[in-house]
Amino acid sequence: MRAGLLQLNVSDDPTENLAETLALMADAAAQGAEIVLTPEVTNCLSFNRSYQRDILRPEVRDPTLAGLRDAAQAHGIWLLIGSLALRTADPEGRFANRSFLINPAGTIVARYDKIHMFDVDVSATESYRESSAYRPGTQATLADTPWGKLGMTVCYDVRFPMLYRKLAQAGASFLTIPAAFTAVTGAAHWEVLLRARAIETGCFVLAPGQTGSHAVTPDRTIQTHGHSMVVAPWGEVLLDAGTEPGAYVVDVDPDAVTGARSRVPSLTADQRWEGP
Repeated sequence: MRAGLLQLNVSDDPTENLAETLALMADAAAQGAEIVLTPEVTNCLSFNRSYQRDILRPEVRDPTLAGLRDAAQAHGIWLLIGSLALRTADPEGRFANRSFLINPAGTIVARYDKIHMFDVDVSATESYRESSAYRPGTQATLADTPWGKLGMTVCYDVRFPMLYRKLAQAGASFLTIPAAFTAVTGAAHWEVLLRARAIETGCFVLAPGQTGSHAVTPDRTIQTHGHSMVVAPWGEVLLDAGTEPGAYVVDVDPDAVTGARSRVPSLTADQRWEGP
């Protein structure tokens, strides 16, 4: 399987972001990618909630989703849209942070709403409350692809290993972790968490990320980590994209999943135990 990871530096302008994503998608397809993956919030990265209410659209009317579906069909490739920020019917007015798997016919074959909300205090001056704007999902998602089953997750989910264990035990060979990881937490934890999830599950981890500086409100800018990664089931880093935006293509061998799991069959070795 040849995978193309798009590393983006999105703004709060969905039209501008779509144009850049389409260009990089075409680049990845030209390099032979059979599946292309984009990061979290591919359409719009903003913390300005009034602006988001004006600019975001529900799934059925979202121009980024429509444009990327058309592009997947035009290129004849699979596409994992890491996530889109979307309007919903939530009574509190919260948005969805939703990932999509698109087949080469441009059809949506799976959806996943991010379960774990990024509610953290990174430092005395840097805090996030994703749950104030986004409603959490409640359902894990496993989808069929020509190369094996794919478990869909998003960003902060990576810190909750039981989600990945359940996906792997349900048949996943590939785990997607599109992200907009902060520079601070990314430098400390990104690679080690991705490698841990791959090693624990014997899965390939495919993790496209946002990178660089983003103006998320009129008076606030955040830095995202970049370093989009592909990690093999034995824990080897097959791709580290650094910090430059671009299309990064890597070949992965699905047979490596069976090899890793036969060497350390931990997925089938759950034990009952008691404790606090």
